[in-house]
Amino acid sequence: MSLTTYIIYIAILMIVPLLAQGKVKSTYRKHSKIGNSSMMTGAQVARKILDDNGLYDVGIEEVRGTLSDHYDPRKKVVRLSSDNYHGHSQAAAAIAAHEVGHAIQDAESYAFLRFRHALVPVASFGDRMSFIFILAGIFLDAMNLVLVGIIFMAFAVLFQLVTLPVEFDASNRAMGQLVSSGIIRNNEERSTKKVLNAAALTYVAAAVVAVAELLRFVLIFLSNDD
Repeated sequence: MSLTTYIIYIAILMIVPLLAQGKVKSTYRKHSKIGNSSMMTGAQVARKILDDNGLYDVGIEEVRGTLSDHYDPRKKVVRLSSDNYHGHSQAAAAIAAHEVGHAIQDAESYAFLRFRHALVPVASFGDRMSFIFILAGIFLDAMNLVLVGIIFMAFAVLFQLVTLPVEFDASNRAMGQLVSSGIIRNNEERSTKKVLNAAALTYVAAAVVAVAELLRFVLIFLSNDD
């Protein structure tokens, strides 16, 4: 790997995630200070959309942390960080609706969500073991071990890539539900999209970094295989 290529690689690994995180935090900060027109809390938004879609069995819980919101498919629970659980902001409504979007995906057996769930065990194993095999292979000059590590890493990267359509679809569902239910008005749609798009950047950044990391080791393997 040339020095220029290595610098580009390091820049991708360090700068892209930082830019994405900065965008998310600044957008969230801005719109968490602006109330939504319905004055519903994130918890109320989540409950209304869940009920509107017949998902009465899906619970809503408050969790600690900032932007720690997520949907737990195993326990059928939408978990919202305290600020979003109690907040009446545009950001709280957008994030709550996004997490409910995952609950709707789960109920409808959305294909990419099912595929991502199926990838969890192998992706988790690959993420833990790939570097062990790659580093052992490089140290021992055993390219077969490097190849095994690359294959393990590929499953982890595939998981990151499959996550993208899952997240974008959840955001699209969120917008549709927020508008159709009357939780937000027309003049709020643009700001709501900004919140959802900013959050999606973190997943895009993670996917870019994962692909760059995989390509680096593929190039190392090919250069030593000549």
